[in-house]
Amino acid sequence: MKYVDEYRNSKEAKMFAEAIARTVTRTWTVMEICGGQTHSIAKYSLQDLLPPELSLLHGPGCPVCVTPVELIDKAIHIAAMPNVIFCSFGDMLRVPGSSADLFKVKSKGGDIRIVYSPMDALNIARDNPQKEVVFFAIGFETTAPANAMAIYQTKSENIKNLSFLVSQVIVPPAICSILESPQNRVQGFLAAGHVCTIMGYSEYEPIAKDYKIPIVVTGFEPLDILQGIFMCVKQLEEGRFEVENQYSRSVRKEGNLAAQKIIQEVFQIIPRQWRGIGEIKQSGLGLKPAYSQYDAEVRFPCEFHYQENATECISGLVLQGLKKPNECPAFGKSCTPESPLGATMVSTEGACAAYYRYQTVQS
Repeated sequence: MKYVDEYRNSKEAKMFAEAIARTVTRTWTVMEICGGQTHSIAKYSLQDLLPPELSLLHGPGCPVCVTPVELIDKAIHIAAMPNVIFCSFGDMLRVPGSSADLFKVKSKGGDIRIVYSPMDALNIARDNPQKEVVFFAIGFETTAPANAMAIYQTKSENIKNLSFLVSQVIVPPAICSILESPQNRVQGFLAAGHVCTIMGYSEYEPIAKDYKIPIVVTGFEPLDILQGIFMCVKQLEEGRFEVENQYSRSVRKEGNLAAQKIIQEVFQIIPRQWRGIGEIKQSGLGLKPAYSQYDAEVRFPCEFHYQENATECISGLVLQGLKKPNECPAFGKSCTPESPLGATMVSTEGACAAYYRYQTVQS
């Protein structure tokens, strides 16, 4: 635990908070893009350590939360088929579709299995050649290499009974979408350290330059986040708009080239729907034609035309950083982790779930 405790030292946290307070001369709004960072901010009440002039907004960096309803409905449809073994990470099972979730399918006898890696799904396909096995491949660039490797391995072994329902999204276009919104209030970003561990941070440099906004690649521990905020505020106060790397113990500018290579082998850039936000151009990864035979949407064709139902839930506004979870009239009342109205209350990385768990956090 010593290594972890180094980044949770209360005295150093206070020093960073005091340095931020000394630096701030006007109001600023900074968004952390990653749900893991949101969770740490809520857990350690980091907003309470900051001066009142500095406001933190929570971005759409939770892959479970932004998986569109249409794809959840497709997952439910496929998982309910009699000859299918549907494999998923556990936090996807309670994400509401238009009328149900995967847990409901499982309660009715659907063969839904929680796995911890796409390679688990590959092993299940090997062990059950008479069944159709489907893996729900979600995530940001962080999960893309493992998912791509599983797909590559499936093709290499000529495994016929495994396919992938893909909902891979990528971060930079989402940042641009937020900045181009007429309602945008964000003046600086904390970029997701684990995403940049894979992809590096060169692709953020034109965003910082074109939109005149500082971006600091930041880790997930309290001291990481406080240092990232300090670096971001220092740029804002000095009128600089650069990409800086707080998370240097994990992130290199070029990223993980081997991981990028397998992503480029299997996936291509496509438009992607984001739950609560809508379509963002060039923000997704889809299978290349050479791997289309492993696409569950091709193997199990079905169409869903989803219409947003009237609800108190404001998860879309939360994902865009326009509202905070405790500004929702349903928060903690009709919407809880046990009975969520929106995906942001389901995932442990969702902002609403983080606020609910650590209710001492103030807006």
